[in-house]
Amino acid sequence: MNPLLLFEKWLSEEKEQNNLKLPAACCLSTIGLDGYPNSRFVSLKEIKNQSFVLTGPLDSRKGREIKNHSKAALSFWWTCTERQIRIQGDVSEIPKPDAEIYFKQRNRDSKIVSTIFEQGREIQDIPYMQKLFEEKKAALGNKDVGQPKNWGGIYIKPIRIEFMEFKTSRLHERRLFEQTSNGWKMTILQP
Repeated sequence: MNPLLLFEKWLSEEKEQNNLKLPAACCLSTIGLDGYPNSRFVSLKEIKNQSFVLTGPLDSRKGREIKNHSKAALSFWWTCTERQIRIQGDVSEIPKPDAEIYFKQRNRDSKIVSTIFEQGREIQDIPYMQKLFEEKKAALGNKDVGQPKNWGGIYIKPIRIEFMEFKTSRLHERRLFEQTSNGWKMTILQP
């Protein structure tokens, strides 16, 4: 069985039962520049080329961490279906034409924020940040918002995916898929 197809099935089932604003929200964990794990929530764009696609500024902390150590983990927790998925994989940059497509799909305010700010860097204060945003928005008027040079995306090509279904009996069902030279190998784990 291809675990990426199972992932898409589970995501679809969660979307059917839940009206979450961000159904594809997930926790991305990287290895920090200081050696400590670092996690944050991001939004999965899609599965493409047998990989999970994420986008954003490539010079942000997460981008620098990934460039330094091209391995990452994703975790999904879905409350309606009571399922968890954990993914570990190797990271590579998506092609620039694909990044352009993803950037064009963003809402206008998100595009503007990406052109003004350096994600995760210090700023004077919140009113100053809001002022910069409003000034840029006014200056742009109805003009198209161009993609910044630092904005792109990554593939996380999974080497390991664990699916867990929570059960009231506490006999949680856990299936681990690991990539081998012969394809995916599935094992059942104890709860």
